[in-house]
Amino acid sequence: MAAAEHAAESGQTAGEYIIHHLTFWQNHKAANVVDFTVFNFDSLLWAIATGVIGCWLLWLAARKATSGVPGRFQAAVEILVEMVDTQAKGIVHNAQSRKLVAPLALTVFVWIFLMNAMDLLPVDLVPVIWQWIYGAAGHDPHHAYMRVVPTADLSMTMGLSVSVLLLCLIYNIKVKGLGGWMHEMVAAPFGAHPLLWPFNFVFQIIEFIAKTVSHGMRLFGNMYAGELIFLLIALLGGAWSLSATGISLALLHIVAGTAWAIFHILIITLQAFVFMMLALVYLGQAHDAH
Repeated sequence: MAAAEHAAESGQTAGEYIIHHLTFWQNHKAANVVDFTVFNFDSLLWAIATGVIGCWLLWLAARKATSGVPGRFQAAVEILVEMVDTQAKGIVHNAQSRKLVAPLALTVFVWIFLMNAMDLLPVDLVPVIWQWIYGAAGHDPHHAYMRVVPTADLSMTMGLSVSVLLLCLIYNIKVKGLGGWMHEMVAAPFGAHPLLWPFNFVFQIIEFIAKTVSHGMRLFGNMYAGELIFLLIALLGGAWSLSATGISLALLHIVAGTAWAIFHILIITLQAFVFMMLALVYLGQAHDAH
């Protein structure tokens, strides 16, 4: 609420406040729609930070694991590991592949969950701290941009989905052989007749592209929408005043913020689970012959 008030005091409109919070900390502005020389430093920073935290938590659970009665933390991690392992066994039937795929799925779930959970921080907490640091360094604090939800960055979610695509291609070649996979690319889904090869190949490419784009876009769309709703709720708190309407807006800000945060816990968990499950399904399909 305080940061929204600060935005009002500094002359920012509601639209400018939202745009500022949805602007990335970048090395430079993109010259084109797709510019591979632009890096979103804030997404990279928080993705690496949450990844390190996730690895540390899993390492801590493994280090403190005992054969006796487990504590709450160990029990929670064991339930999570068992859930992921059960899903992996039901989808990827190659036991050798599961030695990599199951831990990978666990890592993906924990990492995406932690990145999604950054959305539960007060929307102005980290940006205001960053503005203070940026201003203390002699720069204009109004140009201090900091987004803390990496999965609300399309380049981050598409990077994750492309990584899954690359793994699928690797397993297709590893399991079926290069010749077997290339034959599958031109022989399915319509049959192995030579006249159908071009159509089969085009459909296979479309399938790979559609799965990859939808995989990344689904996670991005849900997290971006959640981030935007939190910003709109924050604006309610910034509009409070010592009047009946102002007090009502402040109360609505508290109630709506609390309700959405509680509901959002389900969303961030579900989105991490869905991304992990789709990764397992796509990797499982790479092991199956058409």
